[in-house]
Amino acid sequence: MADSSPVQARPGAGGPELPAVLFARRPPRPRVVVKADLLPAVSLLSLIGILGIPLGWLWSRLAPPERVRVFDAGQLVPLQLESWHRFDALAVYALLGLATGLITGVAVWMLRERRGPVVLIAAVLGGLLAAWLGTQIGVAFANGHYAVTSTPAVGDVISRAPRIESMWVLVAQPLGTALAYGLLAGWNGREDLGRRLG
Repeated sequence: MADSSPVQARPGAGGPELPAVLFARRPPRPRVVVKADLLPAVSLLSLIGILGIPLGWLWSRLAPPERVRVFDAGQLVPLQLESWHRFDALAVYALLGLATGLITGVAVWMLRERRGPVVLIAAVLGGLLAAWLGTQIGVAFANGHYAVTSTPAVGDVISRAPRIESMWVLVAQPLGTALAYGLLAGWNGREDLGRRLG
């Protein structure tokens, strides 16, 4: 009866020699660079945070005002369908923040020598700072743009400046940054994200 057990090759015993490539040591995985990327990351966070100023100004010009009628005791009542502009103001800011975040994520990815989680975290925090700054500055710009110069009489229709009534819009810009950067990092496929080619 024939033995069906697998034959094991022994080196030097006349068996087939295994190629040395199988036993070659793999190069060590690249480690996350923290110290060298820390100062550029802080600078990047500040630079991205400043983007909140033009973002707020642009929102103040694009967001539609709400037309209201003046009633007794200074009560302001929106005209029919005008209250929908409250949502429009939020949607415009969220879309502007998402677009800014996507562009920021791609721009940060182009900094090849600094690719990694440290710069990604700085870019996301910078996007959050820019989104918050944009809400504060944008509302101030809108109030100045739609300022009522004279005391309205009862029955007058005036334009009320757009407002941001939900802070959930702050999520859009950092989310866009993380999404763009993460997709590019996943598509890259290199263990060091291509830093050595920089």
